[in-house]
Amino acid sequence: MRDAASYIMKLPKDEHSAPEWQAAMEALILVAESGGPTMLARIGVMRALNRHVEQTFNPDLETHHWGKRKLKRDQ
Repeated sequence: MRDAASYIMKLPKDEHSAPEWQAAMEALILVAESGGPTMLARIGVMRALNRHVEQTFNPDLETHHWGKRKLKRDQ
């Protein structure tokens, strides 16, 4: 957590004031002060680091286990 806090403090002012980084800092403070879940802080930092990455869904990559099996009655 200390490494994440020092990384955030070294960011330029425009990066530092982005809403994603503000949320990450809030989560880090919550974890540090009240012993909140550390996963919350990790998620906040990861979302801030990847805020410019576009999330896309490719249904062709999705494989379903129920699509391969056939019922006994259908044979």
